Amino acid sequence: MRGSNVEFGPGQRATPAGAAAAGDPLRDHVEVLPRPVRFLAVGGLGLITDLSVFSALIAHGVGPLAARVLSLAAATLLTWRLNRALTFDYSGRRPADEAVRYATVAVAAQAISYTIFAALVLTVLSAIPQLAVLIGAAAGAFVSYSGQALFAFRPRRHA
Repeated sequence: MRGSNVEFGPGQRATPAGAAAAGDPLRDHVEVLPRPVRFLAVGGLGLITDLSVFSALIAHGVGPLAARVLSLAAATLLTWRLNRALTFDYSGRRPADEAVRYATVAVAAQAISYTIFAALVLTVLSAIPQLAVLIGAAAGAFVSYSGQALFAFRPRRHA
């Protein structure tokens, strides 16, 4: 079922013939899941990427603030491609336009995530920076889902 443009039930694909997601067997399998569940699954993979890159950089002597900038970039790239392929319907926009919209939302969500992370890692969680990553990521996820559903991947309205 759809309420406004935010889907809460199983996805109904709005992909025109010939679009990238048409006939994609993985997309066909995951579409039985509600959009928020698909978003959380993609986010989980993004979080694994974020934590893995962050931990690897920390282990190689990179400071936590710089490591998080790089790990966020890697996770954001992964989640953009997976959300496009598995979570949200075809928007009718050119990929470059959609990427700019996604980046706008990602910057807002990651700014919240990073600010919370930095505040925690510089104070109470300096000994466990990965926990600060998790807390920051959880806060950013709320902004991210709303922004992706209502702005970045929202279907273009034809006049």
